[in-house]
Amino acid sequence: MPSPYTAPLSLRHLIPDDAAVFWRLTDSVARERRYLAYPEFSQAQSAAYVSRQLEQNAPHLLLLDGDQVVGWCDIQPHASPFYRHGGVLGIGLLPSHRGMGLGGWLLENTLAVARQRGYRRVELTVHADNLRAQRLYQRHGFKLEGRKQNAICLDGHFQDVLQMARWLADNAS
Repeated sequence: MPSPYTAPLSLRHLIPDDAAVFWRLTDSVARERRYLAYPEFSQAQSAAYVSRQLEQNAPHLLLLDGDQVVGWCDIQPHASPFYRHGGVLGIGLLPSHRGMGLGGWLLENTLAVARQRGYRRVELTVHADNLRAQRLYQRHGFKLEGRKQNAICLDGHFQDVLQMARWLADNAS
């Protein structure tokens, strides 16, 4: 029998009404100052981002615990025609939902949506000290492509950033 204290987990696509909840979620993760490449994300920026994602039919899934949004995974399409076969992955979970395998579930489902929508390459950057995320990406087929030394400065401390990517087309190496 399932616990009466835990709501079922589900995934759903981003919708226009999600701008505020997406902002609260990304703002919460950004305030941890450990995982995201931007320290602040205003409500207006969030609304514009959600609008662009929807206009571009970009892969963007939300993780729900009952009716509460607790995570997201998105792929922002490249603007240049030479890179349009790919996009940049972003993912985040509230601390209460980390370490339970939900990130992998969310990631694989988002990649499946990307593949269905014609994406062939998905890339990302990850802080060099974020070993948990690196292991997640490696388990899900992402390969290390490079290291940008001292790429970010967070609270006066420089950190390296790793570049990783995964090829989504069939028979990829």
